Amino acid sequence: MSARPAASRRTVLKGAALTPVAGLGLSACGGGGDDRAAPLSGPVELGPESEVAEGGAKLYRDHNVVVSRSGDGTLKAYDTLCTHAGCPINKLDGTRLICPCHGSEFDVTTGKVLREPAVAPLKPLAVEVKNGTLVARPQA
Repeated sequence: MSARPAASRRTVLKGAALTPVAGLGLSACGGGGDDRAAPLSGPVELGPESEVAEGGAKLYRDHNVVVSRSGDGTLKAYDTLCTHAGCPINKLDGTRLICPCHGSEFDVTTGKVLREPAVAPLKPLAVEVKNGTLVARPQA
């Protein structure tokens, strides 16, 4: 068996630079495909007003919207696309949204960032009740 000479560092780096990178087409969020979603572009019916308890929140994953209700009954809604890399946020823990991509966390009562890497707050949405149904839309 003949011994092969060890590859030089330069040879290894040149080869790495010429090798296609697997997953190059993936989004910044990582994962098996494009995890990005489009922001809300028009009004959308979310569900019965009764789904959001006083002092609580409800995540509407299908529409990338979260709605919270304060102790005085005031409703607030936010787009749930992470402001760090655009990933749809799919976890709500009380009134805290947790992004699955890089761990950013947001307060759903204010939209403010609780944990980086995101630094910009969530985008606020208009929310109203029409015939007992929550309706969210982009703010004018």
